[in-house]
Amino acid sequence: MNVKEKVIELIKILPENVSVDDIMEELYFKLQVDAGIKELEDGKGVDHAQVKERMGKWFTISHSAKLLEKE
Repeated sequence: MNVKEKVIELIKILPENVSVDDIMEELYFKLQVDAGIKELEDGKGVDHAQVKERMGKWFTISHSAKLLEKE
């Protein structure tokens, strides 16, 4: 199935009252998911332990910033 056919199939499963913005959003989401899957297949993914470490830092920084705002 070529790209045009995939886009047509995606549009067919959307509700009848879908807007052009909704269609664009769905296409962009699919594009991002497909790119992420390709990265994983190419071995460019981040393992679970690294994600937990990074997110832990984000939450610590975010929490600290909120505490400073309250002072």
